[in-house]
Amino acid sequence: MKTSGLKRFNKLYAGFAIIGSALLLPNMPAHAAGDLLVAPTRIVLDGQRGTEVILNNIGSETATYRVSLELRRMTAEGKLKDVSAEEANQVELAAKEMIRYAPRRVTLPPNQPQAIRLGIRPPQDLPDGEYRAHLLFRAIPKAKAVTELESTSGGFTIALTPIYGVTIPVIIRQGNLQATAGIANARVETSGNGQAFAFDLSRTGDRSTYGEIRVRKQGESEPILVARGIAIYPEVERRKVTLPVPADIAAKLKGAISVEYYEPDNAGGGLITKSQIVLR
Repeated sequence: MKTSGLKRFNKLYAGFAIIGSALLLPNMPAHAAGDLLVAPTRIVLDGQRGTEVILNNIGSETATYRVSLELRRMTAEGKLKDVSAEEANQVELAAKEMIRYAPRRVTLPPNQPQAIRLGIRPPQDLPDGEYRAHLLFRAIPKAKAVTELESTSGGFTIALTPIYGVTIPVIIRQGNLQATAGIANARVETSGNGQAFAFDLSRTGDRSTYGEIRVRKQGESEPILVARGIAIYPEVERRKVTLPVPADIAAKLKGAISVEYYEPDNAGGGLITKSQIVLR
């Protein structure tokens, strides 16, 4: 059984942290109220034993969260798309059926941790492979009194309440699974949102890969760019990875560079793949 990471989000969002030239860009900006801290951010179960996910409300007010299990599928752009019960394939349905969790609703005072217990109940004839579903922790907004709501000139009352949430993947591995990865077509892209370092990440085998990207420039001892939490799931053989970078980092992404993909430290920290590239 393996777990990894720590996640702090206040919107339903999958992201990564980037470090470059002493610059840290966090996954999401923190909000003062309603924040949820979840650890770990990824769970891999390869046996009968269960584990726990710890929730902590780091906001200033008591908050209630609903816990549910969702299906999501990776696209070629590296995004996670919601999958309905009608669209789900047999592997996805099997994952959702196997995973057990409790409780399914929690109310957390500020700085009060709560454990969500996780376990799996695989069938005896489960085929070898990787099975995945995503735990969703969604904030339940508080009801507002009528006197707190604003009325429009026509007499109607409108209340817009943002709903925040966190998702983490829960992965079940059955059998002796293997995977290899490759990196190709690295480039610097420019759009209306600024500049980004992009490349194609490919995968072969029967399981996902997950880890940290380090970009090194020839002649420099430290990476100029680090991106954590980069995964490619079994439903895709190739995905695009796009890492937004500030102008000073983009200026360094020229000439001979190496792009390295490492396992997380708690999985051994080994090199998954490496590519030497010349950018112009």
